[in-house]
Amino acid sequence: METQENELCIVRDLMNRDDDEPPPKPVQSISFRHLHSEATALRSEKEKTVISERSKAFMDSFYPGLPEKEWNNWHWQIKNSVRTTDQLDRFIHLTENEISVVGKKSHTLPIRITPYYMSLIHENDPDHALRKAFIPVFEELVTGAGETLDPLSEEHHSPAPNIVHRYPDRVLFLATGFCSAYCRYCTRTHMVAKEKCHVGFKAWEAGLRYIETHHEVRDVIVSGGDPLTMPDFHIDYLLSRLRKIPHVEIIRIGSKVPVVLPQRITKSLVNILKKYHPLFMSIHFTHPDELTPEVKEACERLANAGIPLGSQTVLLKGINDNVEVMKKLMHGLLQNRVRPYYLYQCDPIPGSSHFRTPISKGLEIIKGLRGHTSGYAVPQFVIDAPGGGGKIPLLPEYFLGHEDGYAKLMNYEGRVFLYPDDVG
Repeated sequence: METQENELCIVRDLMNRDDDEPPPKPVQSISFRHLHSEATALRSEKEKTVISERSKAFMDSFYPGLPEKEWNNWHWQIKNSVRTTDQLDRFIHLTENEISVVGKKSHTLPIRITPYYMSLIHENDPDHALRKAFIPVFEELVTGAGETLDPLSEEHHSPAPNIVHRYPDRVLFLATGFCSAYCRYCTRTHMVAKEKCHVGFKAWEAGLRYIETHHEVRDVIVSGGDPLTMPDFHIDYLLSRLRKIPHVEIIRIGSKVPVVLPQRITKSLVNILKKYHPLFMSIHFTHPDELTPEVKEACERLANAGIPLGSQTVLLKGINDNVEVMKKLMHGLLQNRVRPYYLYQCDPIPGSSHFRTPISKGLEIIKGLRGHTSGYAVPQFVIDAPGGGGKIPLLPEYFLGHEDGYAKLMNYEGRVFLYPDDVG
């Protein structure tokens, strides 16, 4: 019953039937009637979105007769997402290890995969990278040492609802707990597991007031869940409120929507986003197989709107943990106008040991990229320290210490060079 209610709630949000009224005190210079009519007008624009050959073949096999405009409708994609193992079994041949999680009480993270992203998953290969990242397996039921539901202690750094304030001049604004697809290694499993409705205006007010009264905050990262799953009107409202705060210099959006639901990057959405510059976007990419014509088009729309795009990639065992795969991904990102930003060590959430690599693997990958390819293609390898310590960057040992007034430096080839470093 709860699952059905949640689904109805999400569908209601998608259809923009907004029962959540704006704050009783009008926000300076914002007309909700104007915003809503503008969003409605923009939604009515005709979109022509690319459909790759792979997606077209998937449509013909599993959704014969479906109009392309329906496939390209992001509402349709979410409402027809794969959410159960029975549905998964329609598209792929599940292994015993994948089926064994069914009905387990400790299996708390929901399944949700858009039909578009499902078309990228190999039906017969359980070792396919995208399949391993999104299809649950028995190993995620096993909690290892040091694994916790909130490894980054975000709840302990939350001075107001939906706000995480860990660094001096920036805050994380958790706008929603809903995602269009659930990565099995998700850091915020504790937040998204219940798959509730979008948060909405009323619940945002305390967080917005916190930012308004903390003048040291110059940078706001809007995340969740995935904020780009919210209706246009909600996104427009939240960004307009943040942009009205004088000391907020930049706004960032963290999202995987351009990868798992590229149909969401509509012209109407882009027209909203580009009103709030300087606006940046960090997109979560995992593997080169995600760099499809649909994703290229989505990134192109965002970049053409003047939105700087960066990538955030989690290092995952058996998925992207080798130099060649990572190099191919980073090169592909640059070709799609996305600047590689962070390579994350996988966070120790419960049941993540089968995803996590040794730290040495991340250092090995950075060493295999640095100097061997464009500097723009080398992300920063970081560990988001458990307990709320923040992002700690790690590098291979290029600085070897001092000798007779010279710094000893090792280059990408392993050769040692001396730099005079005895000035006072």
